[in-house]
Order: sequence, then C-alpha cells, then structure tokens
Amino acid sequence: MIIRVLSPKRRSPAGPGSVARLVVATGLFGVLPFLVAALPPGSPARPGTESQPLVLSAVVDAIIHPVSAEYMVETIERADAERASLIVFTLRTPGGLVDATRTIISKMIAAKTPVAVWIGPSGARAASAGFLLTIAADVAAMAPGTHIGAAHPVEGSGEKMDETMAKKAAQDVAAYARTLAAKRGRNVELAEEAVKESRAFTEEEALKASPPLIDLVAPDIKSLLAELDGRTVRRFDGTTIVLHTAGARVVPIEMSWRQRVLSALAHPNIAYILLSLGMLGLTIELWNPGAILPGVAGGICLLLAFFVFQILPVNYAGVLLILFGILLFVLELKVASYGLLSAGGIISLLLGSMILMDTTAPELRVSLAVILPVVAAMAAILVFLVRLAVASQRRRPVTGESGMIGETGVALTSIVPGGTGRVETHGEIWAATSAEAIAEGDQVKVIAVRGLTLTVTRG
Repeated sequence: MIIRVLSPKRRSPAGPGSVARLVVATGLFGVLPFLVAALPPGSPARPGTESQPLVLSAVVDAIIHPVSAEYMVETIERADAERASLIVFTLRTPGGLVDATRTIISKMIAAKTPVAVWIGPSGARAASAGFLLTIAADVAAMAPGTHIGAAHPVEGSGEKMDETMAKKAAQDVAAYARTLAAKRGRNVELAEEAVKESRAFTEEEALKASPPLIDLVAPDIKSLLAELDGRTVRRFDGTTIVLHTAGARVVPIEMSWRQRVLSALAHPNIAYILLSLGMLGLTIELWNPGAILPGVAGGICLLLAFFVFQILPVNYAGVLLILFGILLFVLELKVASYGLLSAGGIISLLLGSMILMDTTAPELRVSLAVILPVVAAMAAILVFLVRLAVASQRRRPVTGESGMIGETGVALTSIVPGGTGRVETHGEIWAATSAEAIAEGDQVKVIAVRGLTLTVTRG
C-alpha cells in the first residue's frame, strides 16, 4: 500500500485523503512488529524461523505402551505442524509392546520432521522395543555409559511360548529390524543378532561396528545439537536433508495430565496394588451388602488394574492364585477349619503375587518390597473380618423366640407346677408355666417359648 501511494506513476498532490492513508500505513508499520511477535511458534509468518531453528524435545522414560505411543505420535504431529527442524526423543525404556512400537515407527517414517533418538543420560538403556525405535530414527545417538539391544520378543501374557510360535515371533521381529537397519544404513547383522540372540551393545560397540548401529555419542542434548549442525541425514525414503541446529530454540514437550496418570498406572507395582485393593473392596462388599463404598472403590480399582494388565506381561495363573486365596478366606466363614483355610489363603496370595508378572525384566516384575507388605496387610484385614463374622455367628440371638431363651425376669404371680401365671421379662409381661413352684416376686429364667407362653424356672 505504501508503494502504491508513493509510486511515481500515480503521484498525486498531498491532500486530506493521501495524508490519512499515509498515517494509517505508518501506524500499521509501527504495530506490525508486535503483531508478528504475537504469532504462535511455527507460524509461517513468524520471523526468526530461518535464523533460529526450532527443536522439540520429549522424554520417554517408561515402558513402550499405547500411552507412550500416543505421546510420541502427538509430538511428531506437533513438530510437523510447527515446521520444526528436528525432534529429539530422550529414550530410557526396558521395552514394551510390539504393536505400540510399530505405531511409533510408522509415524517416524512418515514424519516431515527428522527424528533423533538419544539414549541418555549415562547409565540409561533402551532395550527390546527401545532398540527398534533407536535404529528406526533418522539420527541414533547414545550417551557414554549406555546400552541398547536384547530385543528378543516374549509373550505378552507372561506364558511361555511353544517352540514354533517363539520362532515365528523372533523371525518376524528380526525381519522388521533388518528392514529398519537397511533403510537407515545401519548394521543389519547386528540388528538381527539383537533380536534372535538377545545381544546388547554399549555405545562404543554400537558406534565402532562396521557399519555402525548408531550415528554418534553425545553426553547431552546440547552437545548432540552442536554435532548435528550441518550434518546430512538420509530419510527413510532415500532423500537427504541437511540439519541446521546451531542456536536452536529447544522446546520441551510434556505429557498431558491424562497421559501422565495413565503412564503412572502402567507400572507393575501400581497394577498389583490396584488388583489387591479391588478384590479386597469387593470382598468387603460381599460380606457386608449395602456398604456401597467398598464395592464402588473396588470395582474402579479392578477396572484400572485390568487396563494395565493389557500392557504388562501378566501371568494369569498368578491372578487365579490370588483369587483362590480370597476364596479360602471366604470359606473360613462357613467351615470350621481352625485357621487352616486362612493359612492356605495367605500362602496362595503370596505365591500368586510373586508370579503375577512372569518376565525376566526386573522393571516389569512386582517388587518383593511391595508384595510382602500388601500380602501382610490384606491377610490381617481378611483375618480380622473373618473373626468378626465367626464371632457374630456364635453370638446369642437377641431377637425372636431364640432371643428370649436365657432371659431373666420376676414372677408377678405365684406359679404352681403345671399351672399358669404371669412374669415380667425383657421389659414385657408374659404368661408363664413352670415345672416347679414359684412364689410371687421370685427371680425366674426363661428356658422355652411356646407361642405366647414362656416356660420358666426359678433363677
């Protein structure tokens, strides 16, 4: 608009209209920098995108499951929408589900933004599914003192696979690893050995292999970005891209509150506690119908536990043993076992808890430091409830005809043997008979009830 007003071909005398247009144009130029600065990051009109690259950084410190997959996929989508120069995933994981891993890798391959996976800090690892994610990334990096590998597949239910199924699963994942390594120009043989032979590699072994499994070793993300600046990266489709990461603006991407909650629940110890609380709540509700709160809380805990069990390698024999232990406590109410059923229930709970997560990965097993207190607390609560139930069964009735037996009272009239008189007992006046003579004012005790007539004795 300014060019058109001042153009020599359309120059006109200064007048109110031209002055007004000039003032408006000048005002727009004064406001324009503030409007541009207010644009959201990644907006096409935002200045500085060319001079200051945008790098999104996300930390994945969990099992690879649908929740972590959703988090990583959303991060990639955001990077594409904001036209970021690079995504850096800091990865620390013992492994996870193959389906969730394939979902993430498919998104990595289709992403417009290059993806870097960095295993760090020192002491971290990316095993099993984490290994596949590392070799599938555009840039694979590790911190000193880290390792990757051991990607042999195992059955998600915790049960041992038969030889044929185990071989099929290993061959399938091995072929997937070979494809990813070949497309990324990484060591295909070592990628296959990581799956078939459960081999693991330190950062030095992975970097010095020929060809290498990873691209570089960096102690932190700042050093990683410095080394990647100007590096040419080959994408999955064969095209190349030059990374510009010098002076990049690193934006951390956090999980949403929903993802944090679900990811926290997806832990063996949390799942075990939820299962225990759920069964305890339902057991209390069955013993005391109408309490409502134990039943509702127990149902919620069980539903959450079953959600987590879809992610973790659960051995359902362990679940059945825990249920059997609860059943033995319930039977203690009906059978006089002198504590044998309760002892069996405690043993069943303990054994079921110990084999609940049947896996060789320590991170996926329930900690013994959690099992022992939970079993002890559950056993104490259940034994206490069983004792209350048994005591209530042995308590003398206080209502109906049975509740009158043993009650004491006072004879209001004399009662001859075989005759009828009146007595006051239980706060009421009753007709009474007796096999012995009872004088007026004597203390009596009820020994039988026939209709509305009591049989009493001198008491």
